[in-house]
Amino acid sequence: MENFDLKELQQKMNKSIASFQKDLSTLRTGRANPSMLDLIRIDVYGQKMPINQIATITVPEPRTISIQVWDKNNIKAVDAEIQKSNLGINPQIDGQILRIHIPQLTEERRKELTKVLKNLVEKGKVSIRNIRRESNDNIKKLLKEKKISEDESKDYEAQIQKNTDENITKIEKISTDKEKEILTL
Repeated sequence: MENFDLKELQQKMNKSIASFQKDLSTLRTGRANPSMLDLIRIDVYGQKMPINQIATITVPEPRTISIQVWDKNNIKAVDAEIQKSNLGINPQIDGQILRIHIPQLTEERRKELTKVLKNLVEKGKVSIRNIRRESNDNIKKLLKEKKISEDESKDYEAQIQKNTDENITKIEKISTDKEKEILTL
């Protein structure tokens, strides 16, 4: 590494933000969202597969998810895995279609979800800070090897800090929006 790559830093931080958003999408709010099923794996054809690879998932109404299982032999397996998940939802089987009605969140469940959200936010921020630390270590290494000057080192560290601050602000904004979604009746 001859020089510091700001684009690489931004790409790593963007991946971290994307991962944070994916984690948030699995949180169950009062609305139906197909991505809340993303973490559920069904044991079919000798391997564990996500639901969206063995069925079509649609949201016909704001609080209903419809799962059209392609192979009717897999319906019971999909039903069982959804019930075993910690989402607290029970599908109703109607032929080859499973319908999931998303119940209103109780006040207690909303508070639990905001705690889970805060943990995910902290995890996201730690990830961004780890990228900052790694980048700053690279800058120090380049400076020590005399590949960059003291002034360049300061400039790079300032850019790294600016990127870090911007991305932590993004995480906070995303989490604020998600918290509003959770707390809205």
